[in-house]
Amino acid sequence: MATELFSTYSYLLDRTARKVKQYAQRRFNAENYDITVDQWIIIKRLNQNNDLNQTQLAEITGKDTPTLTRIIDILCKKGLTERRIHATDRRCFTVHLTELGTQTVAEWTPKMAEIRMKAWENLTEEDYINLKRILDTIYNNLDD
Repeated sequence: MATELFSTYSYLLDRTARKVKQYAQRRFNAENYDITVDQWIIIKRLNQNNDLNQTQLAEITGKDTPTLTRIIDILCKKGLTERRIHATDRRCFTVHLTELGTQTVAEWTPKMAEIRMKAWENLTEEDYINLKRILDTIYNNLDD
């Protein structure tokens, strides 16, 4: 019984996360926004803390290294980010959000808030607090 419940909850979490991501991507496409949800996550994090190395960026975005490298390559081609040689270690680079990237985040932040609000529609503040508590507990249970 317990295993079946856990499987159901895992499925529900995964299904919900995919649905939110798909909804956001449809909104991006409808607005002719030439970016993916995964690319948005990277530029939003860089806007909060610019000039991160790839390891730091992978850690705070939950992306594996090959996926992150591919996303950074695309964002550089679009002019939203650039790679810069690390100030103290010339063997490394940091990822820098460009002026265009900063403008893009500023333009799309309110639209992303609308998307999040659509997902939270019909939920109370207490619902949010309880869900956050539960998800944080699950996350912390898996710390090594």
